[in-house]
Amino acid sequence: MAARSPAPPLPHARHASDATAGVVLGVMLLAAVAVFCCWLIGTRALDIGTDTDTYAGFFEGLDQLPTGTRLEPGFVYLSYALRQLGLGVIGYQTALFALLLCTIVVATRNYARYIGESRGYLTLLSASLMLLLVSPMFANASINAVRQGLAAPLVFAALLSFHQRRWWGAAIYGALASSLHYSSLLYLAFAPALLLNARMLRYVAAAAFLLYVSGMSLVLVRSLVPALYNAVMEYTPNRYYKSGVRIDFAVFSIFWYALPHLLAPLVRSPQRERIKDSTAVYLVMLLPFFAIGWGYFSNRYLLPGWLAVSMILASVLCHSRIPMLRNPLLIRLGLIASCAVFYVYVVNVIVI
Repeated sequence: MAARSPAPPLPHARHASDATAGVVLGVMLLAAVAVFCCWLIGTRALDIGTDTDTYAGFFEGLDQLPTGTRLEPGFVYLSYALRQLGLGVIGYQTALFALLLCTIVVATRNYARYIGESRGYLTLLSASLMLLLVSPMFANASINAVRQGLAAPLVFAALLSFHQRRWWGAAIYGALASSLHYSSLLYLAFAPALLLNARMLRYVAAAAFLLYVSGMSLVLVRSLVPALYNAVMEYTPNRYYKSGVRIDFAVFSIFWYALPHLLAPLVRSPQRERIKDSTAVYLVMLLPFFAIGWGYFSNRYLLPGWLAVSMILASVLCHSRIPMLRNPLLIRLGLIASCAVFYVYVVNVIVI
């Protein structure tokens, strides 16, 4: 009797096998991109990034007797722990960027929960990282505003939790962010604005925008809270970077709030409404800038919001009604290409 040929695999078995292979390939690609970016940031020269030499000097000085520092305790303890592991400057820079990637994973995981993403998290993470790598703001967070860069994704996670009334999550992420950079407290201070309904929050933000671009927020703070005005104006004054009202930054930031709403008709339900709801969190992240964004390096007040935009737009892409745009293969190819863009940004110190 002739032997029977093996039965072909069932369709659902083939589907499960393909899904598993896709997950493995997705994880491998993300790991490869992380290794490349960690190498790029970790081995950068000390003259790439305005603060790189300062951070390197601080890290090497941890071998000496403890001295006073204005740096946040969480960042100091983290740096000390890395020094105790025997790392040099290259290892230190690599570890800090690896931690930045970890905070992005935390933020995207929280955002996936916020929008009700039950499947395709790896694709959302890949799209988020792709858009971050092509953003000069992310390059700035990687080589200049390192401490604030580490804190920024955690600020986004904290505000997302607050908006969902997940108080413990908001408290934990907020505390971690504040331990890495004190400016995180500014965003947490404005978090109660998320208790307003969407329309009222837009009115508040519009009023804050008008006060800022008209110069009235500067006048009000200078008149009513002179100590705050002096603190803002005395923070790292720089003759190469102008202070005062930055209408360009304000309009640029409002554009990124409007864009997800303009693209909403191209997004599938039910994520469409959740993505639109999440723009409220971004809007709250702009309020500190509208309040005191007339000092030196005012773009630093916008950094958390600008980084959050990449995650919001990644969700728009992943839930697009246009199949080609949400194709995981296309997004992964885009992630590979974004590494080249990030390389150009870092080597040429192209930041915003």
